[in-house]
Amino acid sequence: MTAPHTDVEEVELANTAFYETLERGDFEELSTLWLTPSDLGVDETYHDPADSGVVSCVHPGWPVLTGRGEVLRSYALIMANTDYIQFFLTDVHVSVTGDTALVSCTENILSGGPAPEDGDGPGPLVGQLVVATNVFRRTPDGWKLWSHHASPVLTENAEDENDESTA
Repeated sequence: MTAPHTDVEEVELANTAFYETLERGDFEELSTLWLTPSDLGVDETYHDPADSGVVSCVHPGWPVLTGRGEVLRSYALIMANTDYIQFFLTDVHVSVTGDTALVSCTENILSGGPAPEDGDGPGPLVGQLVVATNVFRRTPDGWKLWSHHASPVLTENAEDENDESTA
């Protein structure tokens, strides 16, 4: 077993790798960051690794996705429809207990979709604030994602404030 401070550092690196891989749009690398049934000692001869409910993911506004197949398909879809994405992580907190680690953070996301059909430049950039919880599990190959849950942070806007003052 490794020292607690080393575990925290390794989990931080695994968490950073997850977001950097998303930014690069590297689906193959992203696939290696998620737990597989064999990481947990599940015999893949008898359990389809694509359908096994080993991992889960909740993207903002999406239903719960379970199993590697569903989770990885969601990331393939996101990557295919996002020309640019960058994550600025704040409020990162790592907690490690045994072979399980919990990372909570705020994702300050800057993203852009496909360029408009009549334009040469990139699509408009959009900012979004999301809170996320990432659960990692220690494997012989290092820390791997077990679950990702992200939820939008709702902010008040001028219309909300006007509605409250007239009520």
